[in-house]
Amino acid sequence: MNKRRLVLQRTTQAAALTLFSAAAPGGLAQPGSPPQGAGAAATTGPAGAAGQGAATGKTLRILVGFPPGGGTDVIARLLGDRLREELGQNIVVENRPGAGGQLAAQALKSSPPDGTTFFLSHDHTITILPLVTKNPGFNPAVDFVPVAGFASFVNAFAVSAATPATNFAEYVRWVQAQSERKERGSVGIPAPASTLEFLVGVMRERFKLDVVAAPYRGSAPMIGDMLGNQIPAGMGSVPDFVENHKAGKLRVLAVLGGKRQPALPEVPTFAELGLQGLEDPPFYGFFAVAGTPRAATERFSSALARVLGQPQVLAQLGQMGLSVEPMTGEQLGRRERAYAQVWTRIVRESGFTPQ
Repeated sequence: MNKRRLVLQRTTQAAALTLFSAAAPGGLAQPGSPPQGAGAAATTGPAGAAGQGAATGKTLRILVGFPPGGGTDVIARLLGDRLREELGQNIVVENRPGAGGQLAAQALKSSPPDGTTFFLSHDHTITILPLVTKNPGFNPAVDFVPVAGFASFVNAFAVSAATPATNFAEYVRWVQAQSERKERGSVGIPAPASTLEFLVGVMRERFKLDVVAAPYRGSAPMIGDMLGNQIPAGMGSVPDFVENHKAGKLRVLAVLGGKRQPALPEVPTFAELGLQGLEDPPFYGFFAVAGTPRAATERFSSALARVLGQPQVLAQLGQMGLSVEPMTGEQLGRRERAYAQVWTRIVRESGFTPQ
């Protein structure tokens, strides 16, 4: 067991319980999703002459830090298509998967501040990575500007179809009865050193389980292994799991947050199962590189607000397990800074050593 695993296991339950307000979603394969592949990009733009970009003549990029087909990627393509209509420009969704969004964030930092590149991210990449990584290659307070927030989400615990548990209590008994088979204690997570890795540690302490986090490069490959019954359980966002849960291909057994989710009304919260302190939901937002003209960020933010006012978009995001919460750039910035203050203290008190 390496040093980081030992540190994580020594994290106190009280400190770790606060650590779950954010996580690293990114892996719901949906019908019509593009093929898998690192660095993949898809254009959501009008055909013909109009596709050259009616407003500025430039194609806009939306960077995504997770593979094609993941929850974050699906959201980006949905919003990108509608933003194309509002802005009258080509929009390319560019996947830069790896390191929990770190590569995409670095790509944003190196992009020109001309208002053509935006980063769709959740708080794991923006808030958590700089705290758990010695040299992430970016400083969000210096290198980025918040453009607009649009939704919050909760995380969930799910099991593969071959795992013989239909509720969380059955899962606990199954793992306890099979403790000699170490592979049965593996719980997939979308990224190392994420809040979900701390949650696995809390599950281990609270329920006396011999479980260990198994990090992936995004939720899409993790869910692929779950669908293939290569790993018995996983943790990710509700958008990561909801469609496969409804199709009976895996089973969501518990969700975080203060209430049951409309997309999964039959699934209890961890609070109902006796695990308190997991109620504060993480968020999604768009960021631009520092120095981007304010006119460009405001134009993008205004277009996003109009998109979020469309009933069909609201319905689609809701079906994916998101709660739409439009935020201006200033509001998103305040929310991110509040997260950073809380996490700076918690990570330090947990004894976690940045890698």
